[in-house]
Amino acid sequence: MTSHNAPMRDTDVIMCGGGPTGTMLAAELRLHGVGVLVLEKDPKRDRHSGSLGLHVRSIEIMDQRGLLGRFLAEGKQYPLGGFAGIVKPLTGPIDTAHPYLLGIPQETTERLLGEHAESLGVKVRYESELTGLAQDDEGVTAELADGTRLRASYLIGCDGGRSTVRKLLGVGFPGEPARHEWLLGEARITASAEDVTAVVTEVRKTQRGFGVVPAADGYHRFVVPAAGVADTPAPPTVAEVARQLRAHAGTDFGVHDPRWTSRFGDATRLADSYRTGRVFLAGDAAHVHPPTGGQGLNLGLQDAFNLGWKLAAAVAGHIDLLDTYEIERRPVAENVLSLSRAQAELLSTEPGPSAVRRLLTELMDIEAVNRFLIERTAAIDIHYDFGAEDPLVGRRMPDIPLEDGRLYDRMHAGRGLLLGRLSASAWADRVDVMTGDGRTLLLRPDGHVAWAGDDQRELDAALTRWFGDPAPSADK
Repeated sequence: MTSHNAPMRDTDVIMCGGGPTGTMLAAELRLHGVGVLVLEKDPKRDRHSGSLGLHVRSIEIMDQRGLLGRFLAEGKQYPLGGFAGIVKPLTGPIDTAHPYLLGIPQETTERLLGEHAESLGVKVRYESELTGLAQDDEGVTAELADGTRLRASYLIGCDGGRSTVRKLLGVGFPGEPARHEWLLGEARITASAEDVTAVVTEVRKTQRGFGVVPAADGYHRFVVPAAGVADTPAPPTVAEVARQLRAHAGTDFGVHDPRWTSRFGDATRLADSYRTGRVFLAGDAAHVHPPTGGQGLNLGLQDAFNLGWKLAAAVAGHIDLLDTYEIERRPVAENVLSLSRAQAELLSTEPGPSAVRRLLTELMDIEAVNRFLIERTAAIDIHYDFGAEDPLVGRRMPDIPLEDGRLYDRMHAGRGLLLGRLSASAWADRVDVMTGDGRTLLLRPDGHVAWAGDDQRELDAALTRWFGDPAPSADK
């Protein structure tokens, strides 16, 4: 109950950061009617950065919310099978209806997620920079650079690796600082396609972190090692890009008219805590790592998918599962950091890493090894510990055909789902039911199996654990 002295709320949840993680999380909250305000410090504009694709689990997430068709229309599918640039296609099947990597620029992903969020009523306030926050037992107050104060029940920091929210909370961000940096962007060039191919092929024999490839509208995307780690995140100038291209390739390819540029490093850090009272961290605000393997955007989307339904349940007063967010997601981030570190080392042309690379190349001919690396990178090997002996419980459920459609088609609303012959009628306001033969499965809104069995009393206990008490009108 709200105190008579407590400030009035402006919204249920304030989201700091309007990138993919924040937008996805805001949309998940709006599916449940939660009021959300997204604060974005930058002006409204097209943003560009290094992510070039969605891994299997992120593709499944889009499918579970009915968004995948839009992404497939603007992306390109690539076969699975590669680690640190070692290409080894998997010979056997993989446990997903989407056994591919979807190549799609981050700016396209952001636009499609933004359209989805907007259709659900998400409001974004641009040029709104957070400068302070305070919290009490009943909510959070955010202070903006223009002096505005906003009040909400919860606040989420999705504001990137240099997170203001994390710094204001005083949450530690231990790890390793960047040792190397790369320049990335899109620009026009004057060199011929033949010359570009010949030069890039030669340079990559000794520098795997280098590339110049065609992009849309007559532009080329480049990635080239920087001269050192910059003191500022300011985008590089075309002169700096040209200088580094000449240093590594002997030519600048006639680079000019950049459409956008950025820089990224290989810092590896993990937040000490994902939650401080009513404030949470997600995406790069909670973890940063080398970009090798393209995990960053995907990891953030999956953070949002885990937290969204839990936060909505807390706002609605059904149940408090908020501590499980860090319990489940922080170990996943630890694995991703290790995976990214390993791939970054394997890209080195030094004798030691090169020897390990040759050994791993041979080991990946063993299907079990290759499958492990693919499933870990694709994030479909995640097994949350729910304390159950059943090996299916805690794992995400792949899409399966039903009598009248597909499983993922029944998950668009972000509710729980019961498959089988048992009843969840007392939770009908939170859980949908699909009757069928065989063992009954209870799925959380994020698609992970919460319970499996055939005993109604055990199911009722699981429903209470994950979705709260039955509706009062359903009391027996």
